Amino acid sequence: MIEAAFAIPGDLATPTGGYAYDRRVMAALPAAGVVARHVALPSRFPHPTADDLRATEAALRRVPAGVPLLIDGLALGVLPAALLRGLPAPVVALIHHPLALETGLTPERRAALVESERAALACADEVIVTGAATAALLREEYGVPGVAITIAEPGTDRAERARGGGDPPRLLAVGALVPRKGYDTLVAALAMVRTLPWTLTIVGSLDRDPACVAALRAQIAEAGLADRIELAGAASEAALDALYAAADLFVLASRFEGYGMVLAEAAVRGLPIVATAPALAAAGFPPETASAVPAGNASALAAAIFEVLGDRTRLQRLADASWRYGASLPRWRDTAARIAAVLARVAAKERAS
Repeated sequence: MIEAAFAIPGDLATPTGGYAYDRRVMAALPAAGVVARHVALPSRFPHPTADDLRATEAALRRVPAGVPLLIDGLALGVLPAALLRGLPAPVVALIHHPLALETGLTPERRAALVESERAALACADEVIVTGAATAALLREEYGVPGVAITIAEPGTDRAERARGGGDPPRLLAVGALVPRKGYDTLVAALAMVRTLPWTLTIVGSLDRDPACVAALRAQIAEAGLADRIELAGAASEAALDALYAAADLFVLASRFEGYGMVLAEAAVRGLPIVATAPALAAAGFPPETASAVPAGNASALAAAIFEVLGDRTRLQRLADASWRYGASLPRWRDTAARIAAVLARVAAKERAS
């Protein structure tokens, strides 16, 4: 067994894909030969105050020299390079997706985040990413050499196949209500197919961006869809499992995803999927496994939903392809093994130096 530290900002129980990834990795690392201590960082990342940065530096400096320090990218991308270079422990970055690709940033803030994350990544001994698309971005736009990047895709748990059969058909979307998730596009698309029978449940945190939530509620009301679209908020694992099991179609309208974990969750349950092409590509989904549409294009999304809901044969073909692909996806033990190998390699280099 080797010792490591895993620095994560905020509440580890936060209901997002990134935090779910971190939780599952923490739980699976011991079986992969790593005892990982959780280093809790302040919650305001990626917008830390000066006090937050001081507290973070103090926490990270308590990690002993030679113990690999895995830092979640939500914090790492805005940590000063001087702070990172001064740490006694070797640094491994865990990047879910570059911070500058969040939707709704001003050009100035976006440029500052690119510069900050590029400088922070240059201080890391190695970099772990959750998908090939993020690896390519870091190589091409952030100057991270390919030899320093390890891809550790999110794992999955095997699940019973979704039963569906809703009358009307039940659509499901999962993800925090933030602009990047494209729920405005999804609502606009569904307004175009109001003649079809359907309901939509959106599961995701309602407190990450209150302005986004308020705008979405207003859009739903204006479209006259308040009785058909439910903003369910965050759900427990059991409640979310039940929603997946009962769904007839999974929809994802994200403008960008580093790796859409919810797509994998839908696939292991054999749900037919309509999603944006960038999200499907980031998760490595083959073309036959889902109906792909351009990001931000409500008309294309409406046409895809109309086609799938109106053609039971097409719906079943997508469901079967999704089920087959879901069976091939990695488990969490596979994810943890990849991360453990990086941590072991970094620890060995430290001992040899």
